[in-house]
Amino acid sequence: MSFKAVIIGASGLIGRNLVDKLLMSNNYTEVTSLARKKLPIHSSKLKQIIIDFDHLEDYAEHINGRAIFCCLGSTRKKTPDLTEYHKIDHDYTVKMAEIGAKNGVEQFHLVSSLGADEQSLNFYLKMKGETENDIKGMAYKSIHIYRPSVLIGPRTDSTRFERFTIKLMLLLNPVLFGPLKKYKTIAAKTVASAMYKQSIKHNQQGVFIYQSDQIKKLA
Repeated sequence: MSFKAVIIGASGLIGRNLVDKLLMSNNYTEVTSLARKKLPIHSSKLKQIIIDFDHLEDYAEHINGRAIFCCLGSTRKKTPDLTEYHKIDHDYTVKMAEIGAKNGVEQFHLVSSLGADEQSLNFYLKMKGETENDIKGMAYKSIHIYRPSVLIGPRTDSTRFERFTIKLMLLLNPVLFGPLKKYKTIAAKTVASAMYKQSIKHNQQGVFIYQSDQIKKLA
């Protein structure tokens, strides 16, 4: 069988790798990217829709198919205003999920974060936890939530702190084992591979949450 996929956040670290996976796959004959600007990719399978995220409902006709992949997310560097940050990471994601559920999409795949918890005192982790919980009860055949640790991969706009964190975590990787292994760094392409492979499995029903170490096993 062949399917249609919809992706938002295709220009990000995970999203770029996932688009490549989907375009190379024989399981997907159409990939629709909803974004503010076009990707520098040319493929007969790729349909690029330039949208205004504040009016997602205007693009509902494009939000259909087998699976929605949400890799959407900002950073404090790009979005220092916390209200705007919450709108991008939470509101847009939840609205996308609502439209997809209404249109009968079977699967919703969400990139969240290790430590996501709506009770957290950390703004980012609290926001991710709220997003997860707002989506869990929606009418999808299956909902897949991925909680990666520190992502590694080619970045074009990383901050000095992000580069320091990645170097530190790479040094700590060898001593993170047992219950701590989920904190090891993870490649963005590994997360993308896990998302793709879960999307082509049949007869999955329910809500699935994958911690970072589990994501590696799925890939």
